[in-house]
Amino acid sequence: MKQVILFDCDSTLSTIEGIDVLAERAGVVDQVVPLTNAAMDGRLRLEEAYAARLDLIRPDAGTLAAIGQLYIDTRVDGASQAVAALAALGWEVHVVSGGIRQAVLAIAGFLGVPDARVHAVDLRFDEAGHYAGFDTASPLARSGGKAEIARRVGAGADRLVMVGDGITDLEAGEAGATVIGFGGVVRREIVASRAPHYIDRADLREVVKLLAAPDELARVEVLLR
Repeated sequence: MKQVILFDCDSTLSTIEGIDVLAERAGVVDQVVPLTNAAMDGRLRLEEAYAARLDLIRPDAGTLAAIGQLYIDTRVDGASQAVAALAALGWEVHVVSGGIRQAVLAIAGFLGVPDARVHAVDLRFDEAGHYAGFDTASPLARSGGKAEIARRVGAGADRLVMVGDGITDLEAGEAGATVIGFGGVVRREIVASRAPHYIDRADLREVVKLLAAPDELARVEVLLR
């Protein structure tokens, strides 16, 4: 049986919103955070916010390495255990994020998710490491992108699940995914009201408890400690 689960990164695997941390370091947080919140709450289309935020921040390659480590340092309780347990139960684990791929790869690798199963937006840099744009063709830089990724990686799956905190994560439902809203870091009422399942506790082991049968939980009990 093919089982595929997709985790959002920001405010799901990690307690931070990477783009907002970048904005703070660039001194443009007051301009960027409202764009992030509006996009995640569904008041602004993602594509309208994406380029605007990066044009304000203009992150360099070195800064992204620091954000990648910060993702690891601020990982949500139970993230490592949940990914290990799901993998042991035969789930194919992916990370799907509208965040910056170079930074998201760091936490995904730490959690044991291979690079090929990390879906995020690549940035481009010039020879000096300065920001030179982003992959505008990435579906994750526009609304509906997570549905596209879910449809592609979930092709032929018997079970397809999306875990995330924002309205873009709900889009995966359009591809047949069962959406688990995660409010352990940030509670977004639109997600809490629309997601078929919702977790308020800031512990990703709750995802495993929701998906696994009693005998499966017994098999991975040690991994969940």
